[in-house]
Amino acid sequence: MRAARRVAPVAAAGVTSVRHATAYTTDIRFGPRSIVTSAANRCALTIALLGISTLTLAAVLPEDRADVLFHSYDGGGVTVQGPSLLVRKKFAKNFSASANYYVDRVSSASIDVVTTASPYTEERTQYSVGMDYLHNRWILNLGLTKSDENDFVADTYNIGISQDFFGDLTTVSLGYTLGQDEVGRRGDPGFSDTIERQNYSLGISQILTKDLLLGFSFETITDEGFLNNPYRSVRFVDTGSAVGFSYEPELYPRTRTSEAAAIRWRYYLPYRAVFHGEYRRYGDSWDISADTFEIGYSHPLKSGWILDGKVRFYSQKKADFYSDLFPRSQYQNFLARDKELSTFSSSTVHLGISYDIVRSGWRFVERGSVSFSYDHIEFDYEDFRDLTQPAALAGEEPLYKFGANVLQIFVSFWF
Repeated sequence: MRAARRVAPVAAAGVTSVRHATAYTTDIRFGPRSIVTSAANRCALTIALLGISTLTLAAVLPEDRADVLFHSYDGGGVTVQGPSLLVRKKFAKNFSASANYYVDRVSSASIDVVTTASPYTEERTQYSVGMDYLHNRWILNLGLTKSDENDFVADTYNIGISQDFFGDLTTVSLGYTLGQDEVGRRGDPGFSDTIERQNYSLGISQILTKDLLLGFSFETITDEGFLNNPYRSVRFVDTGSAVGFSYEPELYPRTRTSEAAAIRWRYYLPYRAVFHGEYRRYGDSWDISADTFEIGYSHPLKSGWILDGKVRFYSQKKADFYSDLFPRSQYQNFLARDKELSTFSSSTVHLGISYDIVRSGWRFVERGSVSFSYDHIEFDYEDFRDLTQPAALAGEEPLYKFGANVLQIFVSFWF
Protein backbone atom coordinates (compact mmCIF):
# COMPACT_ATOMS: atom_id res chain seq x y z
CA MET A 1 0.00 0.00 0.00
CA ARG A 2 1.69 3.13 -1.20
CA ALA A 3 -0.34 5.69 0.66
CA ALA A 4 2.58 6.27 2.98
CA ARG A 5 5.50 4.23 1.78
CA ARG A 6 5.76 4.46 -1.98
CA VAL A 7 8.30 6.72 -3.70
CA ALA A 8 7.04 8.81 -6.57
CA PRO A 9 8.75 9.14 -9.94
CA VAL A 10 9.02 12.91 -9.46
CA ALA A 11 7.35 13.24 -12.79
CA ALA A 12 6.57 16.89 -12.32
CA ALA A 13 10.18 17.84 -11.64
CA GLY A 14 10.98 19.00 -15.13
CA VAL A 15 9.41 16.76 -17.75
CA THR A 16 8.84 19.68 -20.07
CA SER A 17 11.11 22.40 -21.35
CA VAL A 18 10.32 26.10 -21.33
CA ARG A 19 9.11 25.89 -24.93
CA HIS A 20 6.20 23.79 -23.69
CA ALA A 21 5.11 26.79 -21.60
CA THR A 22 4.42 24.44 -18.71
CA ALA A 23 5.09 25.03 -15.02
CA TYR A 24 4.79 21.93 -12.91
CA THR A 25 2.29 21.55 -10.11
CA THR A 26 2.51 19.33 -7.06
CA ASP A 27 0.14 18.28 -4.34
CA ILE A 28 0.53 20.66 -1.40
CA ARG A 29 1.10 17.92 1.16
CA PHE A 30 3.72 15.96 -0.68
CA GLY A 31 5.10 18.67 -2.90
CA PRO A 32 7.16 19.92 0.06
CA ARG A 33 8.36 16.39 0.73
CA SER A 34 9.92 16.30 -2.69
CA ILE A 35 9.50 12.64 -3.70
CA VAL A 36 7.20 10.93 -1.24
CA THR A 37 3.66 10.50 -2.45
CA SER A 38 0.22 9.29 -1.41
CA ALA A 39 -3.10 8.71 -3.07
CA ALA A 40 -3.69 12.45 -2.90
CA ASN A 41 -1.01 13.13 -5.49
CA ARG A 42 -1.08 9.94 -7.53
CA CYS A 43 -2.06 12.04 -10.54
CA ALA A 44 0.95 14.40 -10.24
CA LEU A 45 2.46 12.77 -13.31
CA THR A 46 -0.78 13.15 -15.26
CA ILE A 47 -1.08 16.80 -14.23
CA ALA A 48 2.45 17.50 -15.39
CA LEU A 49 1.89 15.78 -18.71
CA LEU A 50 -1.42 17.50 -19.31
CA GLY A 51 0.35 20.82 -19.03
CA ILE A 52 -1.78 22.33 -16.26
CA SER A 53 0.19 25.39 -15.24
CA THR A 54 0.16 27.38 -12.04
CA LEU A 55 1.16 30.35 -14.21
CA THR A 56 -1.76 30.07 -16.61
CA LEU A 57 -1.82 32.37 -19.61
CA ALA A 58 -4.73 33.44 -21.83
CA ALA A 59 -7.77 31.18 -22.19
CA VAL A 60 -6.96 28.85 -25.07
CA LEU A 61 -7.48 25.14 -25.50
CA PRO A 62 -4.39 22.93 -25.18
CA GLU A 63 -2.67 21.99 -28.42
CA ASP A 64 -3.25 18.64 -30.12
CA ARG A 65 -0.33 16.49 -29.03
CA ALA A 66 0.89 13.08 -27.96
CA ASP A 67 3.42 12.67 -25.14
CA VAL A 68 5.46 9.66 -24.09
CA LEU A 69 7.41 9.60 -20.84
CA PHE A 70 9.74 7.04 -19.31
CA HIS A 71 10.99 7.69 -15.78
CA SER A 72 13.36 5.97 -13.40
CA TYR A 73 13.90 6.66 -9.70
CA ASP A 74 16.66 5.05 -7.64
CA GLY A 75 17.43 5.95 -4.03
CA GLY A 76 17.18 4.78 -0.45
CA GLY A 77 16.85 1.13 -1.48
CA VAL A 78 13.84 1.89 -3.71
CA THR A 79 13.59 1.78 -7.49
CA VAL A 80 10.58 3.01 -9.47
CA GLN A 81 10.30 2.70 -13.24
CA GLY A 82 7.55 2.98 -15.78
CA PRO A 83 6.13 4.55 -18.94
CA SER A 84 3.31 7.01 -19.47
CA LEU A 85 1.35 7.90 -22.61
CA LEU A 86 -0.86 10.96 -23.08
CA VAL A 87 -2.95 11.91 -26.13
CA ARG A 88 -4.85 15.19 -26.40
CA LYS A 89 -7.14 16.27 -29.26
CA LYS A 90 -9.43 19.24 -29.94
CA PHE A 91 -12.83 18.72 -31.51
CA ALA A 92 -16.06 20.65 -32.22
CA LYS A 93 -14.10 23.92 -32.10
CA ASN A 94 -14.54 24.57 -28.35
CA PHE A 95 -13.69 21.17 -26.84
CA SER A 96 -10.52 19.25 -26.09
CA ALA A 97 -10.28 15.67 -24.80
CA SER A 98 -7.34 13.85 -23.25
CA ALA A 99 -6.47 10.35 -22.14
CA ASN A 100 -3.48 9.12 -20.14
CA TYR A 101 -2.15 5.65 -19.33
CA TYR A 102 0.57 5.29 -16.72
CA VAL A 103 2.37 2.33 -15.14
CA ASP A 104 4.98 2.23 -12.43
CA ARG A 105 6.85 -0.76 -11.07
CA VAL A 106 8.27 -0.50 -7.56
CA SER A 107 10.99 -2.62 -5.97
CA SER A 108 11.66 -1.69 -2.36
CA ALA A 109 14.31 -2.64 0.14
CA SER A 110 14.12 0.73 1.90
CA ILE A 111 15.25 1.23 5.47
CA ASP A 112 11.63 0.92 6.67
CA VAL A 113 11.26 -2.42 4.88
CA VAL A 114 14.58 -4.05 5.77
CA THR A 115 14.22 -3.23 9.48
CA THR A 116 10.64 -4.45 9.97
CA ALA A 117 9.60 -6.54 6.93
CA SER A 118 10.76 -8.18 3.71
CA PRO A 119 11.60 -6.45 0.42
CA TYR A 120 8.71 -6.35 -2.05
CA THR A 121 7.92 -5.70 -5.70
CA GLU A 122 4.60 -4.41 -7.00
CA GLU A 123 3.00 -2.61 -9.93
CA ARG A 124 0.46 0.18 -10.17
CA THR A 125 -1.59 1.16 -13.22
CA GLN A 126 -3.38 4.46 -13.66
CA TYR A 127 -5.92 5.61 -16.23
CA SER A 128 -7.00 9.23 -16.66
CA VAL A 129 -9.46 11.00 -18.97
CA GLY A 130 -10.17 14.70 -19.19
CA MET A 131 -12.28 17.24 -21.04
CA ASP A 132 -11.81 21.00 -21.58
CA TYR A 133 -14.48 23.43 -22.77
CA LEU A 134 -13.61 26.95 -23.97
CA HIS A 135 -16.18 29.75 -24.00
CA ASN A 136 -15.14 33.35 -24.57
CA ARG A 137 -12.54 34.08 -21.87
CA TRP A 138 -13.07 31.11 -19.60
CA ILE A 139 -12.20 27.41 -19.65
CA LEU A 140 -13.94 24.59 -17.80
CA ASN A 141 -12.08 21.33 -17.30
CA LEU A 142 -13.25 17.98 -15.94
CA GLY A 143 -11.18 14.92 -15.15
CA LEU A 144 -11.34 11.37 -13.83
CA THR A 145 -8.39 9.26 -12.68
CA LYS A 146 -8.44 5.63 -11.55
CA SER A 147 -5.41 4.00 -9.93
CA ASP A 148 -5.20 0.32 -9.05
CA GLU A 149 -2.72 -1.90 -7.23
CA ASN A 150 -2.99 -5.07 -5.20
CA ASP A 151 -3.92 -3.42 -1.89
CA PHE A 152 -5.02 0.10 -2.83
CA VAL A 153 -7.63 1.49 -5.24
CA ALA A 154 -7.99 5.24 -5.77
CA ASP A 155 -10.64 7.13 -7.74
CA THR A 156 -10.13 10.87 -8.26
CA TYR A 157 -12.58 13.37 -9.75
CA ASN A 158 -11.66 16.97 -10.50
CA ILE A 159 -13.29 20.09 -11.86
CA GLY A 160 -11.69 23.45 -12.55
CA ILE A 161 -12.51 26.78 -14.15
CA SER A 162 -10.30 29.68 -15.19
CA GLN A 163 -11.24 33.17 -16.36
CA ASP A 164 -9.20 35.93 -18.02
CA PHE A 165 -9.62 39.56 -16.99
CA PHE A 166 -8.24 43.00 -17.84
CA GLY A 167 -7.33 42.34 -21.44
CA ASP A 168 -6.03 38.84 -20.73
CA LEU A 169 -3.37 40.22 -18.36
CA THR A 170 -4.90 38.51 -15.31
CA THR A 171 -6.07 34.91 -15.00
CA VAL A 172 -8.00 33.55 -12.02
CA SER A 173 -8.54 29.81 -11.60
CA LEU A 174 -10.56 27.72 -9.14
CA GLY A 175 -10.38 23.97 -8.67
CA TYR A 176 -11.94 21.15 -6.67
CA THR A 177 -10.79 17.54 -6.43
CA LEU A 178 -12.48 14.62 -4.70
CA GLY A 179 -10.55 11.45 -3.98
CA GLN A 180 -12.14 8.21 -2.78
CA ASP A 181 -9.69 5.46 -1.85
CA GLU A 182 -10.04 1.86 -0.69
CA VAL A 183 -7.26 0.51 1.54
CA GLY A 184 -6.43 -3.18 1.95
CA ARG A 185 -3.66 -5.24 3.48
CA ARG A 186 -1.95 -8.15 1.79
CA GLY A 187 -2.45 -11.43 3.61
CA ASP A 188 -5.37 -10.06 5.64
CA PRO A 189 -8.66 -10.37 3.73
CA GLY A 190 -10.57 -9.15 6.79
CA PHE A 191 -8.92 -5.69 6.71
CA SER A 192 -10.56 -2.96 4.67
CA ASP A 193 -10.88 0.79 5.14
CA THR A 194 -11.47 3.97 3.17
CA ILE A 195 -10.10 7.48 2.71
CA GLU A 196 -11.88 10.56 1.39
CA ARG A 197 -9.78 13.51 0.23
CA GLN A 198 -11.01 16.93 -0.85
CA ASN A 199 -8.78 19.56 -2.43
CA TYR A 200 -9.76 23.21 -2.96
CA SER A 201 -7.45 25.47 -4.96
CA LEU A 202 -7.22 29.11 -6.01
CA GLY A 203 -4.70 30.50 -8.48
CA ILE A 204 -3.99 33.98 -9.79
CA SER A 205 -1.47 34.84 -12.49
CA GLN A 206 -0.60 38.37 -13.58
CA ILE A 207 1.40 39.65 -16.52
CA LEU A 208 3.21 42.59 -14.94
CA THR A 209 5.33 43.56 -17.93
CA LYS A 210 6.03 42.06 -21.36
CA ASP A 211 8.86 40.09 -19.71
CA LEU A 212 7.61 39.35 -16.18
CA LEU A 213 4.88 36.90 -15.17
CA LEU A 214 3.86 36.51 -11.52
CA GLY A 215 1.63 33.82 -10.01
CA PHE A 216 0.07 33.10 -6.62
CA SER A 217 -1.70 29.93 -5.53
CA PHE A 218 -3.44 28.69 -2.40
CA GLU A 219 -4.63 25.17 -1.70
CA THR A 220 -6.31 23.38 1.17
CA ILE A 221 -6.89 19.64 1.54
CA THR A 222 -9.10 17.80 4.00
CA ASP A 223 -8.48 14.08 4.53
CA GLU A 224 -10.69 11.69 6.46
CA GLY A 225 -10.30 7.96 7.00
CA PHE A 226 -7.42 5.50 7.36
CA LEU A 227 -4.45 7.85 6.88
CA ASN A 228 -1.59 5.70 8.11
CA ASN A 229 0.09 2.66 6.60
CA PRO A 230 -1.25 -0.79 7.59
CA TYR A 231 2.27 -2.25 7.34
CA ARG A 232 4.27 0.37 9.24
CA SER A 233 5.36 0.10 12.90
CA VAL A 234 6.78 2.40 15.57
CA ARG A 235 9.47 1.39 18.04
CA PHE A 236 9.56 1.88 21.80
CA VAL A 237 12.07 1.29 24.61
CA ASP A 238 11.97 -2.33 25.82
CA THR A 239 14.68 -3.26 28.32
CA GLY A 240 13.70 -6.91 27.99
CA SER A 241 14.64 -6.97 24.30
CA ALA A 242 18.17 -7.88 23.19
CA VAL A 243 18.35 -4.71 21.06
CA GLY A 244 16.73 -2.47 23.67
CA PHE A 245 13.50 -1.79 21.80
CA SER A 246 10.41 -3.48 20.33
CA TYR A 247 7.78 -2.62 17.71
CA GLU A 248 4.03 -2.00 17.68
CA PRO A 249 1.66 -0.78 14.92
CA GLU A 250 1.54 2.92 14.21
CA LEU A 251 -1.72 4.85 14.75
CA TYR A 252 -2.65 8.14 13.08
CA PRO A 253 -5.56 10.54 13.54
CA ARG A 254 -8.39 9.89 11.07
CA THR A 255 -8.58 13.51 9.95
CA ARG A 256 -6.06 15.95 8.53
CA THR A 257 -6.27 19.46 7.14
CA SER A 258 -3.42 20.86 5.04
CA GLU A 259 -2.86 24.32 3.61
CA ALA A 260 -0.19 25.80 1.38
CA ALA A 261 0.46 29.12 -0.33
CA ALA A 262 3.01 29.68 -3.08
CA ILE A 263 4.31 32.57 -5.13
CA ARG A 264 6.03 31.98 -8.48
CA TRP A 265 7.65 34.22 -11.05
CA ARG A 266 9.04 33.94 -14.57
CA TYR A 267 11.23 36.54 -16.22
CA TYR A 268 11.79 36.25 -19.97
CA LEU A 269 15.10 37.57 -21.33
CA PRO A 270 15.50 39.12 -24.82
CA TYR A 271 17.33 36.06 -26.18
CA ARG A 272 14.38 33.75 -25.25
CA ALA A 273 15.94 32.53 -22.01
CA VAL A 274 13.90 32.39 -18.80
CA PHE A 275 14.64 32.88 -15.11
CA HIS A 276 12.04 31.39 -12.78
CA GLY A 277 11.62 30.98 -9.04
CA GLU A 278 9.19 29.85 -6.37
CA TYR A 279 8.59 30.02 -2.64
CA ARG A 280 6.02 27.74 -0.98
CA ARG A 281 4.85 27.68 2.64
CA TYR A 282 3.02 24.64 3.99
CA GLY A 283 1.28 23.74 7.27
CA ASP A 284 -1.22 21.17 8.52
CA SER A 285 -3.25 20.12 11.55
CA TRP A 286 -0.60 17.52 12.46
CA ASP A 287 1.75 20.42 13.26
CA ILE A 288 3.95 19.81 10.22
CA SER A 289 5.28 23.00 8.68
CA ALA A 290 7.58 23.33 5.67
CA ASP A 291 9.31 25.84 3.42
CA THR A 292 10.40 25.32 -0.18
CA PHE A 293 12.68 27.58 -2.24
CA GLU A 294 13.40 27.05 -5.91
CA ILE A 295 15.23 28.94 -8.63
CA GLY A 296 15.91 27.91 -12.20
CA TYR A 297 17.12 29.03 -15.61
CA SER A 298 16.34 27.88 -19.17
CA HIS A 299 18.66 28.82 -22.03
CA PRO A 300 18.04 28.28 -25.78
CA LEU A 301 20.89 27.58 -28.18
CA LYS A 302 20.98 28.59 -31.84
CA SER A 303 21.28 24.95 -32.84
CA GLY A 304 17.75 24.29 -31.55
CA TRP A 305 18.70 22.84 -28.16
CA ILE A 306 17.34 24.17 -24.88
CA LEU A 307 19.24 23.73 -21.61
CA ASP A 308 17.46 23.77 -18.23
CA GLY A 309 18.88 24.00 -14.73
CA LYS A 310 17.24 24.27 -11.34
CA VAL A 311 18.02 24.04 -7.63
CA ARG A 312 15.46 23.37 -4.90
CA PHE A 313 15.74 23.49 -1.11
CA TYR A 314 13.22 22.14 1.35
CA SER A 315 13.00 22.03 5.15
CA GLN A 316 10.31 20.46 7.35
CA LYS A 317 9.30 20.38 11.01
CA LYS A 318 7.98 17.05 12.34
CA ALA A 319 4.40 16.01 13.18
CA ASP A 320 3.42 16.39 16.83
CA PHE A 321 2.87 12.62 17.28
CA TYR A 322 6.11 11.52 15.58
CA SER A 323 9.06 9.99 17.40
CA ASP A 324 11.96 7.82 16.35
CA LEU A 325 11.85 6.01 19.72
CA PHE A 326 8.95 6.22 22.17
CA PRO A 327 9.66 5.83 25.92
CA ARG A 328 7.25 2.90 26.28
CA SER A 329 4.51 0.96 24.53
CA GLN A 330 1.29 2.91 23.82
CA TYR A 331 3.00 6.05 25.05
CA GLN A 332 0.34 8.37 23.57
CA ASN A 333 -2.93 8.31 21.66
CA PHE A 334 -1.29 8.64 18.21
CA LEU A 335 2.04 7.13 17.19
CA ALA A 336 4.15 7.54 14.04
CA ARG A 337 7.67 6.70 12.92
CA ASP A 338 7.32 7.46 9.22
CA LYS A 339 10.48 9.35 8.31
CA GLU A 340 8.45 11.61 6.03
CA LEU A 341 6.67 12.95 9.14
CA SER A 342 10.01 13.69 10.84
CA THR A 343 12.17 16.81 10.85
CA PHE A 344 14.36 16.76 7.74
CA SER A 345 15.68 18.77 4.83
CA SER A 346 16.41 18.02 1.20
CA SER A 347 18.19 19.65 -1.72
CA THR A 348 17.67 18.96 -5.42
CA VAL A 349 19.78 19.76 -8.46
CA HIS A 350 18.00 19.43 -11.81
CA LEU A 351 19.60 19.40 -15.27
CA GLY A 352 17.64 19.06 -18.50
CA ILE A 353 18.10 19.28 -22.23
CA SER A 354 15.56 19.28 -25.07
CA TYR A 355 15.68 19.37 -28.85
CA ASP A 356 13.18 19.77 -31.70
CA ILE A 357 13.37 16.54 -33.68
CA VAL A 358 10.66 17.65 -36.14
CA ARG A 359 10.59 21.33 -37.13
CA SER A 360 9.07 21.65 -40.60
CA GLY A 361 6.40 18.97 -40.33
CA TRP A 362 6.39 15.32 -41.26
CA ARG A 363 3.22 13.71 -42.57
CA PHE A 364 0.51 14.51 -39.98
CA VAL A 365 3.07 15.70 -37.37
CA GLU A 366 3.56 19.46 -37.26
CA ARG A 367 6.56 19.33 -34.93
CA GLY A 368 8.16 17.14 -32.30
CA SER A 369 10.64 17.40 -29.46
CA VAL A 370 12.59 15.13 -27.14
CA SER A 371 13.72 16.03 -23.63
CA PHE A 372 16.06 14.37 -21.17
CA SER A 373 16.37 15.35 -17.51
CA TYR A 374 18.38 14.27 -14.50
CA ASP A 375 17.68 15.13 -10.85
CA HIS A 376 19.90 14.39 -7.88
CA ILE A 377 18.24 14.68 -4.46
CA GLU A 378 19.94 14.58 -1.06
CA PHE A 379 17.88 13.87 2.09
CA ASP A 380 19.12 14.63 5.61
CA TYR A 381 16.96 13.49 8.55
CA GLU A 382 17.38 15.19 11.93
CA ASP A 383 15.42 12.80 14.18
CA PHE A 384 15.11 9.52 12.24
CA ARG A 385 17.86 7.00 12.95
CA ASP A 386 19.45 4.34 10.76
CA LEU A 387 18.64 1.02 12.45
CA THR A 388 20.82 -0.88 10.00
CA GLN A 389 23.85 0.56 11.82
CA PRO A 390 24.82 -0.92 15.22
CA ALA A 391 24.69 1.19 18.38
CA ALA A 392 25.52 0.65 22.03
CA LEU A 393 22.10 1.89 23.16
CA ALA A 394 18.73 2.23 21.47
CA GLY A 395 18.29 5.79 20.28
CA GLU A 396 22.00 6.37 19.66
CA GLU A 397 22.10 5.00 16.12
CA PRO A 398 23.46 7.40 13.47
CA LEU A 399 20.94 9.73 11.83
CA TYR A 400 19.68 8.57 8.46
CA LYS A 401 20.55 10.22 5.14
CA PHE A 402 20.52 9.12 1.53
CA GLY A 403 20.72 10.34 -2.06
CA ALA A 404 18.39 9.61 -4.98
CA ASN A 405 18.69 9.90 -8.76
CA VAL A 406 15.79 10.52 -11.13
CA LEU A 407 16.04 10.11 -14.91
CA GLN A 408 13.33 11.05 -17.41
CA ILE A 409 12.98 10.85 -21.18
CA PHE A 410 10.06 12.83 -22.58
CA VAL A 411 8.97 12.84 -26.25
CA SER A 412 6.20 15.08 -27.62
CA PHE A 413 4.53 15.33 -31.01
CA TRP A 414 2.15 18.11 -32.08
CA PHE A 415 -0.33 17.40 -34.86
